[in-house]
Amino acid sequence: MTTFEIIKKLAQRHDKSLQQVAEDLGFSKNLFYRWKTADPKAKDLEKVADYFGVTIDYLLDRKPAAQTNATIEEALDSVMSYDGKPITDNDREVLRGIIEGYLKNKKD
Repeated sequence: MTTFEIIKKLAQRHDKSLQQVAEDLGFSKNLFYRWKTADPKAKDLEKVADYFGVTIDYLLDRKPAAQTNATIEEALDSVMSYDGKPITDNDREVLRGIIEGYLKNKKD
């Protein structure tokens, strides 16, 4: 998946258009479309990652060689409902509570 496609999905999950996200971050409204053919600047990627609460590696679709611990938000970003659509905000909160409870009570 390309960085553009990842950002587009993140924007959809947050009920925002790419233009809205770009404007929120102080970018030109078509910047993300330019990333289809040009490499983004590291500073710009960092702003986008912070905006959505993900890592730059996530935006670049980098897969670690060895399994690493994902943040709860990153894990929830990859969850879809049974019909393949993004989960609702209520579902995210329920799942976050379950995961946090599990991690709090997990015995090493």
